[in-house]
This record gives sequence, structure tokens and C-alpha cells, in this order.
Amino acid sequence: MDKIDERLGAALGDCLEAVSANVAAAEQNGVAARVWQKDATLWKTELEHVAEISNRLGWLTVASTMRAHVAELRAFGDEIKRAGFKFVVLCGMGGSSLCVEVLRDVIGVARGYPQMFVLDTTDPATIRALARKIVPRKTLFIIASKSGGTLETLSHYKYFAAKAPAQNFIAITDPGSGLRQLAREKKFRRVFENPADIGGRFSALSYFGLVPAALMGIDLAKLLDRAEEMACACGADVPAENNPGEWLGVTLATLAEKGRDKITFVTSRGVVAFGAWAEQLIAESTGKEGKGLAPIDGEPLGKPGVYGADRVFANLQIGKTRDAVTERALSVLEKIGHPILRVQLRDPYDIGAEFFRWEFATAVACALLGVDAFDQPNVEEAKINARQALKSPGDSQQATVKPVWENKRFAVYATEKLAAENLSDALRAFFALAQPNDYLAVMAYVQNAPSHRAALKTMRVAARDALKIATTVGFGPRFLHSTGQLHKGGANNILALQITADGAADAPIPGEAYSFGKLICAQAAGDWQALATRGRRALRVHLKRGATLRAVAVEVKRALSVKKRKA
Repeated sequence: MDKIDERLGAALGDCLEAVSANVAAAEQNGVAARVWQKDATLWKTELEHVAEISNRLGWLTVASTMRAHVAELRAFGDEIKRAGFKFVVLCGMGGSSLCVEVLRDVIGVARGYPQMFVLDTTDPATIRALARKIVPRKTLFIIASKSGGTLETLSHYKYFAAKAPAQNFIAITDPGSGLRQLAREKKFRRVFENPADIGGRFSALSYFGLVPAALMGIDLAKLLDRAEEMACACGADVPAENNPGEWLGVTLATLAEKGRDKITFVTSRGVVAFGAWAEQLIAESTGKEGKGLAPIDGEPLGKPGVYGADRVFANLQIGKTRDAVTERALSVLEKIGHPILRVQLRDPYDIGAEFFRWEFATAVACALLGVDAFDQPNVEEAKINARQALKSPGDSQQATVKPVWENKRFAVYATEKLAAENLSDALRAFFALAQPNDYLAVMAYVQNAPSHRAALKTMRVAARDALKIATTVGFGPRFLHSTGQLHKGGANNILALQITADGAADAPIPGEAYSFGKLICAQAAGDWQALATRGRRALRVHLKRGATLRAVAVEVKRALSVKKRKA
């Protein structure tokens, strides 16, 4: 295991020589220096790309910029605490919500500060359940949107604005956005205008991460210290072989060139939430122009034989305690040639350093892959489809082709020609489409509840073990702001299993002709249309009233066990 810096080690097996050569080339070509110089042509030379990229590199210095606001943010956190607020609800999507989950789950809420909830879904059951957990008049609502026009986030605002006074709302957005204007008109308690030159998925160390952190009583100075420490380590003058962010980015791009494009995160218990944040950063940044790195978050470790030659394992640990079972499993994988990256966090505050390391690495990897790290063209495509579905007459849930099979419990749709007499048949035919180096993306437009997570875990493990392919799980519409870009813009090596359901109870969106139930249906339909247009192999399983996700998991296992026996 080679040490790259004091907290990063790597075992690269047969890929070591290629990585070393590309690291040397990056040093010769001044890649790190060009990143710090904000040279947009490192990624693209077309004028439209250069203009956008030039306005998306503020994350490089945001940690030092935000240091001047630490006292102000600390005072604001204390103000909210003294005002008697018991709850904080962060309403945001993608980078603006996932970084807050990481800070809450890794560092935690300090004693005496309000309980932090993150809302990044349009699922009505989730919204209604959250409304029951809080007391609206004792809740501070953070409406977070860079553009100021995020449909989901503005819908959350409309829902809770009917339940709490304007002084219970604050906004985090870009200067001059529609949300900034709304906040002024409605007399929000506070508006934090974020630097406009930072994209959402690179915004963890800006107001989007630090305002919620202050409300949780997190030591902002300490968090920024760690981030700046890593930024210095990734400096323009640091040789590539010793530059932790540059080295990681070059390594990930090189491994992808060697076919190892599935970055499988294996995290210790204290840093589990980091995987979902890294997933959206990597997938949305790299997944375009038929290229991309597929981050695999939350997939349990399996036996060595279930992994193909498309994997690289990234193991993140906090502290000195080791999970013996995980260590043994990774050691076996290393011995049989799988690349292993090991990242050691000294304590939870090192998450600030990891935010920067992985942002820098992702930017470098995109440069080597030849893609614009800072756009997300196919995310907008799905949004347009969803808005059109909302305007269409009838039920947007059924706005696809006719089902290939259905009964009283389920309806199944497919982008491919499949013959099926039951659900297991349809699933078996779909899984038969799998090829080496594919990955299965399970996209569930259902409530993110423990029983559903368990059923989805059953599905992904069964698929991985039977098909020997990587698996991802995403709850809709949350994943549309992360892996959704990779699904449509990346390589066509995805098997997309979409799961939708009839809701038992809906939730209204005040002032709109549609409800949250109609909205999530439209988002699923829009995503399906984008997948079909892009020629992706996709299957939708729709759960009618009374059907359960657990029943689908049973059928998935049955379909895969038959395939395994035949193989």
C-alpha cells in the first residue's frame, strides 16, 4: 500500500504503471497550476463552455473567503437557538442538501441546538411525515437554491409557508435570483447571498453548507481550517505525485481508461453519509458525452467472485478503530488485483478536507476525460419533460407506452421489446439484457423509509451476485440532481429499473393546480422519457394500490435465481 499523503494510501495492482505515467504527465502539463489559475480551457475550448466554466471555479478559494463570515454565522446560529426554535428543515436538492446531511451525520448537532431535518423529495408521504415530526411555528425553514427556481424547493416553501410565519424562513441563493426577490417580498428573516461563481455540487464549503452547520452548532473555524489545509496540500506548486487532490483525480481517470470506472465506496459507520455526497459530485460532473465515472454508494461488500474488472474500491475510515470484517474483505480484493484507495480521517472535522479533496480530484478527472465538470445538460432535459408532463391531460404516471404486462397489483413498462406472462418473467427478460461492465440503477419514486431501503438492498445484492455487475439505488426525485446526469449523459452501460407507486395519501401545493403526488409522477414520467430517448435499457414496475416493494424484491430474487441456475 503506497502512501500518497499522510491520510491517503493506494494499492493499484496492474494499473500502477499507467497511473504513474499519467501522474508524471499531469505534472509536466501543469494540471494543478492550471486549475488554480482558473484556466477554463483545461476542460473545454469552445466559447460557450469557457464562459460557463470561468464562472464556476469559486469553490477553489471559498474556504478562505468564508472565514471572514464565521463570526456572523456563529452569531446567527446563537440567535436562532435563543429564539426558541426546536427544529430546522433544510429544503434543497442535490449539492445543497447532501452536504448538510454529511455535516449532520458525521459531525452532528451540538447540544442545545435545533434538530436538523433535510427535505429533498416531492414524495407526499415523506412530506406529510416530516410535517408531523415538527412544530411549524418552532421550526426554521431554510429554502436553498442556487438558481432560485428549483421546482421541488419552491414547492416545499409553498407547502410550509401556509403553516409558519415569514420570520421562520431564510433563503440561501445567488444574488439577483427569483428566490432572492421572493424572500424580499415575503419578508424572510434572513437571506444569504452565495458567491455566484460556485456550482451547487461544489458548494459544500460555501453558505449552502456553512449556514446549516452554524445552526447545528458546528465549529465553522475548525471545519474551514481542515478545508484550507487540504487546499494548501493541493496547491499549484505541489508536485502531482504528492498532491492529494491531483493524484486522486488522475488516478480515477486512469483507472476508468483501464475499464475500472465503478468507484465503489466502502465507508466506516461514522462517515456513511459521505458516499451519497461524493456520488452526486462525481456522477453529475463526469457523466456526459458518453463518458463518466459511476460511483457506487451503499452497496454492501460481497464475496470476491461477484466483482468484475470494472471496480475500484474507495475505503473511508474515521479514527483508529478498524472493522476487522471489512479489512479482511478489502485485503482479499487487493490480493486478487482490485485497486484499493484508503482514506483516513483523523476525526469528524476532517470531512472539511475531504470535501475539498474530492472536489479537486473530480475537476482534475474531468479534465483528463475531456468533459466539462461544471455543466449538467441532461438534468435539465428531465426537468423539461417533467414540466411538460404536468401540463398534459390525464395521469402523468401512465404517460408512457402501454404496459408489457399488468394485473391488479402491478403494471410493467419497458423500453425494449419484452414478452412476459407475469412480473418475474418481465424481470427475467430485463436482467437477460445485462452485459459485462454494465451497472444496474434502481430508481425508486417511493418514500425513503426503512422497509423500502431494506427491499431495495435485497434487490441490488441479488442483482450484483447473480449478474456480477455494479448496482446503485436512488430515491426519486433526489437522484435526478445527482446520478440522473450520468444515467442519460454517460455511457450506455446502464440497466435502469424504475419503480413507481400509487400514493396512499397526497399533499397539496398551495397556489398550484397540481399536488406533490402529481409532481412526483410527472418527474418519474419525465425521467422515463429521457431514458427512452437516449436509448437506455429500462424497465418500469408500477405498484398499484396495496402492492408492496417487498413483493417486488421477492420477484427480483426469483427472476435472478432462475437465471443463475440456467447459467
